[in-house]
Amino acid sequence: MGKLLLTGVDGNLGRQAAEDLLKIVDMDQVVLCGYNPEALKDFEEKGIETYVTNFNQIDGLKEAFSGADKLALISMPFVGQKRQQAHKNVVDAAKDAGVKQIIYTSLVNAADPSNPSVEKIDHIYTEDYIKKIGLDYIFLRNSQYAEAMITNYFTYVKGDGVLKNSQGDGKMAYISRKDCAKAVAHALATTDYHEAVLNINGPELMTMTDFIEIGNKVTGHHVTYKEITDEENYQIFDAMGVPRTTDGTFKDGSEAPFSSEGMVTFAQAIRLGKMDTFTDDFYTLTGQKPLTVAYMFRHANDFQVGERHSMDD
Repeated sequence: MGKLLLTGVDGNLGRQAAEDLLKIVDMDQVVLCGYNPEALKDFEEKGIETYVTNFNQIDGLKEAFSGADKLALISMPFVGQKRQQAHKNVVDAAKDAGVKQIIYTSLVNAADPSNPSVEKIDHIYTEDYIKKIGLDYIFLRNSQYAEAMITNYFTYVKGDGVLKNSQGDGKMAYISRKDCAKAVAHALATTDYHEAVLNINGPELMTMTDFIEIGNKVTGHHVTYKEITDEENYQIFDAMGVPRTTDGTFKDGSEAPFSSEGMVTFAQAIRLGKMDTFTDDFYTLTGQKPLTVAYMFRHANDFQVGERHSMDD
């Protein structure tokens, strides 16, 4: 078997996936890529093969990918044509380098044209392009990161105690980003899946009211939930200094390190029942049960959304 190549190691998900991968395969099987050479240093010093890669440019990618049988593409942290082109560059270079299978971190219900999430447009583009070019694949369609909403919960603990968004009573099987990383590692290491679509979901479907009740029970706080309109949701993020799109300026240390367009259309999709996918694919892939929201609240310091890591210029 050829080498297993993991991209995005300078990001939160990619770095965790790298650490998980190195627990289940020999390090001489592993190749790690990222934008930021500083993020690769620790791995390089351990003798692991690393490459600094910029997916906005195709130059040098084929050389970095050569010798890899499987490549995990962690989706880029920006939205729109720029992300689609970056993903296309990776897929084209992988094909030219002789990579046999791509693992791609996608989004639940990405193929549904009625799903209003702006994020899913790039995800289904990438899935379709991988199929079109003729590569084997494992698409990991992730539910929403629980970390994003745990961080959001504590933002309102520090505020007026009323968590506000526009997802209403829609349901989501919140999944830890740590589990999403584990799924990437196991998808790279396995030989059992071909042309597979796996839904990486948390252990239970819940509404935002359910989520908050678990947080209150674990922490002793008394946060409540209030449904607001999509436009009111945008206004809250505007007041926090959150950019509407990923082309905007992100504040250092923001508790919402995403664009509001992504978050509000995600909330809309949840409200409309477009994100309530629920399977045991994570367990089938990893042999482990996903972490519960209650567990994450009990260890909340380890399950915050963290900083945005992007060098996408």
